[in-house]
Amino acid sequence: MNSNKWRIFTVFGLVCFAQTAQAQEVLPRPDQPFKGKIGRTVKESTKDFPKEVQAPKGAPNILLILTDDVGFGASSTFGGPIPTATMERLAKNGLRYTQFHTTALCSPTRAALLTGRNHHSVATGVVMEWGTGFPGYNSLQPKSAGTFAEILKQNGYNTAWYGKNHNVPDWHTSQAGPFDLWPTGLGFEYFYGFIGGDTSQWAPALFDGTKPIEPPHDAKDYFFDKDMADHCIDRIRMLHAVAPQKPWLQYYAPGTAHAPHHAPKDWIAKFKGKFDQGWDKQREETFARQKQMGLIPANAKLTPRPKEIPAWDSFDADHQKVFAHMMEVYAAALAHCDYQMGRILDVIEEMGQLDNTLVIYIQGDNGASAEGTPQGLLNEMSVFNGIPEDFKEVMRRMDELGGPTTFNHYPVGWAHAMDTPFQWTKQIASHFGGTRNGMVISWPARIKDKGGIRTQFSSVIDILPTLLEAADVPAPTSINGVAQKPIEGTSLVYTFDDANAPSKHTTQYFEMMGNRAIYHDGWVAATTPPIAPWEFGGAGIPSVNDYKWELYNVSEDFSEATNLAAKEPAKLKELQDLFWQEAEKYNVLPIDNSKAERFDVSLRPSLTRGREEFTYYSGLVRIPEGTAPDTKNKSWQIKAEVVIPQGGAEGMLITHGGRFAGYGLYLLKGKPVFCYNLAGVARYTIAGTEALAPGAHTIVHDFKYDGGGLGKGGLGTILVDGKTVATGRIERTLPFRLAVDETLDCGEDTGTPVTEDYHMPFKFTGGLKKVVIELGKSGLTANDEKKLEESNEKIAAVRD
Repeated sequence: MNSNKWRIFTVFGLVCFAQTAQAQEVLPRPDQPFKGKIGRTVKESTKDFPKEVQAPKGAPNILLILTDDVGFGASSTFGGPIPTATMERLAKNGLRYTQFHTTALCSPTRAALLTGRNHHSVATGVVMEWGTGFPGYNSLQPKSAGTFAEILKQNGYNTAWYGKNHNVPDWHTSQAGPFDLWPTGLGFEYFYGFIGGDTSQWAPALFDGTKPIEPPHDAKDYFFDKDMADHCIDRIRMLHAVAPQKPWLQYYAPGTAHAPHHAPKDWIAKFKGKFDQGWDKQREETFARQKQMGLIPANAKLTPRPKEIPAWDSFDADHQKVFAHMMEVYAAALAHCDYQMGRILDVIEEMGQLDNTLVIYIQGDNGASAEGTPQGLLNEMSVFNGIPEDFKEVMRRMDELGGPTTFNHYPVGWAHAMDTPFQWTKQIASHFGGTRNGMVISWPARIKDKGGIRTQFSSVIDILPTLLEAADVPAPTSINGVAQKPIEGTSLVYTFDDANAPSKHTTQYFEMMGNRAIYHDGWVAATTPPIAPWEFGGAGIPSVNDYKWELYNVSEDFSEATNLAAKEPAKLKELQDLFWQEAEKYNVLPIDNSKAERFDVSLRPSLTRGREEFTYYSGLVRIPEGTAPDTKNKSWQIKAEVVIPQGGAEGMLITHGGRFAGYGLYLLKGKPVFCYNLAGVARYTIAGTEALAPGAHTIVHDFKYDGGGLGKGGLGTILVDGKTVATGRIERTLPFRLAVDETLDCGEDTGTPVTEDYHMPFKFTGGLKKVVIELGKSGLTANDEKKLEESNEKIAAVRD
């Protein structure tokens, strides 16, 4: 055996051999032998520093962009009505991909992107909040599927992640961790963003690494998309100043344009009147532009609007006015977000690095979201809790849409228009309206067909192998001692020089909550969705084996407009059989079309199960709802032990939630107050009349639940040192969810206030020894529990 070609190592005590030529495929790379000389003294010795890992010569910088909830027909780059100047800039200097696909939902798409494997292969068959105990669905991304960040980091890259991360298991999101599935545990040296499905742009729940941080409360012009871009720019500049020879990876994942649709007022004003024609006309206009731009074939058909979505002309003038403005706000949000990315490109260009920077811009992690109900929403917490919004109130507050006092979403009709020319929307993995997203790749030093269009079939799992080939880095066989699963995607580098190259990604399954499809060599077999994503009830859904199937020849029928199932039964059967083979291969089985049932936290590990008493101390903040006491649909009590100094005290004792739903117990001008915020529809305030005297006190808020169903009311009582100082009725409570991005905080308030009676962070100015929350028994019947499960469906779906 030639010792120059082989090395010896041990695994579990076994002697193994490996070729040194492949050592780079094992990460981290083996320790290098000392090549100097060791003598008795320094004079008799020769120094030798081990050579540290360096990226391959000429390896490009990488900027990977992934926006949120943006359909194929939304951006101007792909014929849509929303100007995306940065994406167009990249497209003119690179390539547009018109047959790129995601998974139809957020967490699964992002897991597939990070790992280059199908979402079920990496335990992310659904969103984090729906994880179940099967290999394809447990939400614990395996160590055998290393991320592109881990691979590139160990090959000489600096790595960073900005924005949304909805890939932390539901029970891992608190400060108790574990943190190995947070970005810093997945190969990213730096993370600045939020954990979960969505967050406010005005008051985001931010993390720096794994540490929760707060945006500046007093900065009136603060906006997260701008802040995120600033952090990305600062880091790129720092890396260029300190280590200009070292390539970097920036993964940039804004929460825009997921709800809430937030945008600065001056950006919203730019779109005034732009959508007065309504969603039906908008689809026609977009479709015509897509053909004119050569993005879709001349023979492509515009799929019809489903009967479940009302025609624009069926609404009166007031509804049309509000709905048009909701779309103006959405457009402003996406255009403003795209502008921030342009600022990043400007800095890269100023540094002279744009030529050798590979930019991949994916417009949306799934199709446009149809989860905003037919009417749209001021506050999505209302729909989470089954509390209808009064259209008159929505209209009265129309000018607030996009601002800090709303957690808004546009109506279903606009989502369908943003997915032009396809059927269906986000969540529906069986059809391209849920899975087809526009993508642009720019790399001036390598791609010469500037402004070209690529029609090869591709998938989000193709991004990792594309990055590795571009960087001249092999896919490792082992990372940190764990053997790696094979990469399941196909590099797209072959498309850079040849617009007519045959697709190398010839087969791809799709599955999400029972909706499924299979693509193979230009054909698609797809199940017919039994329920629309804007319908949250589960009644009448057939068993998995009883779904109807459709068949499309997408090599000739770009938009899946002509169902050939009846004419081509043999082809349909062939593809159905292929789907089941792929499903078994990639951990898709067992297929589960349940929704509400999977939201049950008892299906997963929990930090709160079986606990009835919770003790908190001042400064304990940012505790997510999944690890906080569940006060819904039951009696419960808060007991706070305080010390009031001379001159009095005020501030937050404990709160959960904020402006859009939740509760808080606090002192205001020395007087005890409990406020319950019913999704912004009503606020119930119980307040004492006298300020607390200096000294030690015990403040209690006791809530006696009426029982008899979900979200019922009850009697609230405030006691100070055992004496009742105030009582009041809370006529209705939140049955399903207190918060989306807001948290439980003790001794101060993060995020947004429960009521506008105080200003953030409203830190308690006295002494707070501790706060104890004690839960009583649930007041629910078996039928109530069933309703609770059904409603949880809407929460998980819209959260993502």
